[in-house]
Amino acid sequence: MLSLSKHEVAYQPMSTSPPTTQDPLLLRRLLRAKDRMDTASHEAWPVRRLAKVSGVSAAHFARSFKQAFGAPPHRYLLTRRVERATALLRDTDLAITEIAFEAGWSSLGTFGRTFRDIVGESPGEFRARQRGASHPSGPVPPCFLSAARRPDLRIAVSEKRRRDGGDRDEASQQEVS
Repeated sequence: MLSLSKHEVAYQPMSTSPPTTQDPLLLRRLLRAKDRMDTASHEAWPVRRLAKVSGVSAAHFARSFKQAFGAPPHRYLLTRRVERATALLRDTDLAITEIAFEAGWSSLGTFGRTFRDIVGESPGEFRARQRGASHPSGPVPPCFLSAARRPDLRIAVSEKRRRDGGDRDEASQQEVS
């Protein structure tokens, strides 16, 4: 069994079995858009562009995508971008700025904040910890390692930030009392 440290994100698979109420042709169209995001996660993928790829309206696409895959399109895209960034941080010597732009962010600040919110540490801290740890992957297939390291985005990053911020405010108020 794969053991994860306290900093590694446990993989909780997004819903891979679509509900039976969705039309198979619609699911095929949604998969087409999902595949485009997977192969080019560094590109901008607004809902309108994805809906155009799927041949449906933007509102219908967003609703159907979430129903089929368990996450809204933007959250799914963020998951792929963070997954790509963690792989680049772990496996290359590229500068963090280059990694941010290669993974699809247009702002280093947004990349750093989003990465910290999702992974729990800054990109630099993540890289240092990964370099310090030994990684005897042995007979574990790379696809399993990738799935185990996949970021978990079941809630929006802004909601997570709000929750984390609320906990800090309560703790600081208790210290003052």
